[in-house]
Amino acid sequence: MSYFRAENLSLHFGGLKAVDAVSFAVEKGEILSIIGPNGAGKSSIFNLISRIYPPTSGRIFFEDQDITQQPAYDIAKLGIARTFQNIELFENATVLSNLLVGRHRHSTTQLWQELLFLPSVRAGEKAHRRRVEQVIEFLDLEPYRDKLISGLPYGVRKVIELARALCSEPKLILLDEPSSGLNVEETDDMSFWIRDMKSELGITVLMVEHDMTLV
Repeated sequence: MSYFRAENLSLHFGGLKAVDAVSFAVEKGEILSIIGPNGAGKSSIFNLISRIYPPTSGRIFFEDQDITQQPAYDIAKLGIARTFQNIELFENATVLSNLLVGRHRHSTTQLWQELLFLPSVRAGEKAHRRRVEQVIEFLDLEPYRDKLISGLPYGVRKVIELARALCSEPKLILLDEPSSGLNVEETDDMSFWIRDMKSELGITVLMVEHDMTLV
């Protein structure tokens, strides 16, 4: 069976068919691109997978498990992460703080433990910080670690959006037009990192894109 697959996936808004009976499969360790012009429903497919919208019909499977009705937080816990075409970052927080948000699915402490700042909490925070620092190094973000998002250029923000998804240690990552708004050099860097996510981190990649130079 395929590592990830969608079967006859549809999303209708009244008479508008945003996604209409789409089927595809992704093998483990593969980089697969869904291509098409703007408005073709590519991002809507990601919204169905990540449960922003429930599908009108169809089924979604990951690691042979039917995840069609799983809530969004369970999708993340299963190891599926995504980026957004329109960058979703905390403007008035540092890069480091934004990336630590990506560690949320790995948090195992209770609120009362955090209030008491028990040794287990401190150990967990150190482990999360180490993982975030590894991602910062992987994506060459060291110069921006302690800077506020609001003062950073668009191209750097795109990389930070990717970094936050990687901080969750995903098995499958959904990249929504990762080269959108990037110049040629930045697109080349993004292509390099996507290949390294597969070869070095063992992450399966599903992306939607209309930039054929990246595909």
